[in-house]
Amino acid sequence: MSAGGFHVHGPHDHELEHAAHGNDQFASKIAVMTAIMATVGALFGFQGGTTQNDAAMFKNEAAIKKTEAANQWNFYQSKSSKQNLAELAMVLPGVDAEKYKIKVARYETEKEAIKKDAEKLEAESIEWDKKSEAAMHQHHRWSQAMTALQIAISLAAITLLTKKKWLQYTSYGVALAGIGIAALAWLHI
Repeated sequence: MSAGGFHVHGPHDHELEHAAHGNDQFASKIAVMTAIMATVGALFGFQGGTTQNDAAMFKNEAAIKKTEAANQWNFYQSKSSKQNLAELAMVLPGVDAEKYKIKVARYETEKEAIKKDAEKLEAESIEWDKKSEAAMHQHHRWSQAMTALQIAISLAAITLLTKKKWLQYTSYGVALAGIGIAALAWLHI
């Protein structure tokens, strides 16, 4: 609108205004379907964001478990070094070999417990990684579903301007494909 109150419409604006103010059943159906698709798309977008956040949290937990496992393996290595030194000390002349034999046995026992903890933490890390991968797969499905609905909404807008029935059905078909993809996401497929 200019300063003098004069307003110029482009052909696209004029057509949309007619569609909005007219008694056009075709345009009304398209408008309602577009609103429904936008609402469903918003839900898909929310689900996609949630699964992406879950994947990141699971990956973080996997990294924490992997670090804890590495710490346990370092502790295991430390015990192995002490055991090796005790075994070496046992064969030195003039040393109480029995004292070092007890230490070797103790280190061996401690190492077994540490090894079990490290292996358990590694297994937990692998499980968290698998959960992260599954969540990312689900996130990709939600994103694909959302993309399909966005394309369907764009096709609906073109349909409104061109009044082509085949475009209307194409828009609905793409929206149904998006809903089908969302069903796969929901089912974790």
